[in-house]
Amino acid sequence: MFTAPFAHHPRKLDLIRNFTPNWFTVTMGTGVFALLLAPLPGLRRVGEALWGGNAALFGVFVVLYAARWVMFPAEAVRIFRHPVMPMFLGAIPMALTTVVNGLVLYAHDYSLALPLWELTAALALAVALGVPFAMFTLQSHELEGMTAVWLLPVVACEVAAASAGLLAPHVDAATSLNLVVAGYALWAVSQPLALGILVILFLRLALHKLPPAEMGVSSWLAVGPLGMGTLCLVLLGHAAPPLFGPAAMGLGLIGGLGLWAFAGWWLLMAAAMTLTHIPRGLPFNLGWWAFTFPFGVFILATNALAATTGLGFFAVLGHGLTAIFAVLWTMVAARTLAGAYKGHLFFSPCLKMPAR
Repeated sequence: MFTAPFAHHPRKLDLIRNFTPNWFTVTMGTGVFALLLAPLPGLRRVGEALWGGNAALFGVFVVLYAARWVMFPAEAVRIFRHPVMPMFLGAIPMALTTVVNGLVLYAHDYSLALPLWELTAALALAVALGVPFAMFTLQSHELEGMTAVWLLPVVACEVAAASAGLLAPHVDAATSLNLVVAGYALWAVSQPLALGILVILFLRLALHKLPPAEMGVSSWLAVGPLGMGTLCLVLLGHAAPPLFGPAAMGLGLIGGLGLWAFAGWWLLMAAAMTLTHIPRGLPFNLGWWAFTFPFGVFILATNALAATTGLGFFAVLGHGLTAIFAVLWTMVAARTLAGAYKGHLFFSPCLKMPAR
């Protein structure tokens, strides 16, 4: 296993030089945990504290990653030639979205949430265009090396779309209209691309079997765009009736149920693939945060269906899955803290690439 030269007492410059955007998956997973706790009696204050701490951690990560670009620009730009690391640029707007949603659910600060949402949407669109263009022009890929990580730059738009649906009911009518229209557009940018990538992923798994152990947990990422697609349609469906009529809610529910069931299939498959990996060895890395955000948005979608349909099945399932999520988050967070203290999680594979 790689051991960084600053393993036990990392020097600040080394930490900055090796800081990569996959660290934002930590704030994605922690942010979605805070959102899951918001509606639970007795745990709202815990969720609010977790959200506040996560927002502060996101700010620290932004400073560290920005410092890398300022202090080591020639090295930082190599990310666009790496076949995996640029995918994690999508984690930045998705992590910011959890901060925005917390402003809506906990702080009720809609005046701050709106400009931050606009920033999130702009970043998500930039990643959704820029990263695939880099894949097409700068990087080398093979079908066997493809994993569900390809979904990360695409699904960021969908995450912003769901946030638009959450924020829309709390602003004036004109702004709400803009948010709903933008939300549906962002969903349309993301969902078809994500479904296409899932088709390729199915083919890759059938032809080349499971991904390597260090990417074993990446299979959980396939759950994300489907769970988020469900949440988008349900939330936008609730926000849209004053603007587009009651049909929007019905279409959101029907489409959401279909995507939710598809997400459930991928969730069970991802769990089965992970259990298959465990006897062969499943080394810990930051990729383990894939256990959290995709699973978390599936639970949020389940809770949204429970509120919309009134069916007890969804409510019971949502509570049970939240308990499982808490165990997974605690495990991954503890191992991440230990790895950050020892230093070996601060590692930029882009530095191994030759400079041009």
